Amino acid sequence: MKTRTAKTLLAACLVTASLAGLPPAIAAGGHDHDNGAAALKLNAGSRWHTDAALQQGMLKIRAAVEHSLPAVHGGTFTDDQYRSLGHTVENEIAYIVQNCKLAPEADSVLHGIIAELGDGVEVITGKKAVGDRSKGVVHLVRALDNYGTYFDHPAWTRVATGH
Repeated sequence: MKTRTAKTLLAACLVTASLAGLPPAIAAGGHDHDNGAAALKLNAGSRWHTDAALQQGMLKIRAAVEHSLPAVHGGTFTDDQYRSLGHTVENEIAYIVQNCKLAPEADSVLHGIIAELGDGVEVITGKKAVGDRSKGVVHLVRALDNYGTYFDHPAWTRVATGH
């Protein structure tokens, strides 16, 4: 986003929406499922620059997702664990939004990643009813992999899914 005020407003929307039970993707600027992927593009053939806040938040999200995968794959991940994972991701998204300072074009691409993370959170927390909450983890993994594709995060590796 262009200004600190805009970031603060977006963070406030995310927090307020979370408290109100609204999906984070909606709070993050009205991203819909069709437009999120369209926003993903490289920076003239190169990956977008990141900053320390973005790197820290994304590393924490990836660690939480990777830690959950054995139980998710084994079918032993409980509803409480899914909700907890969702809250962890939401908290890290809020941290990123409040602290990350990217160029406007990179920030626009990041919105696509945040929208995909938000879609995953909706499913794993039960806010979006689907038959299998593990499908939300698939959204999270895809968003993390897209982050590595479109953003220059030194030593970033794809999520180890075990597949």
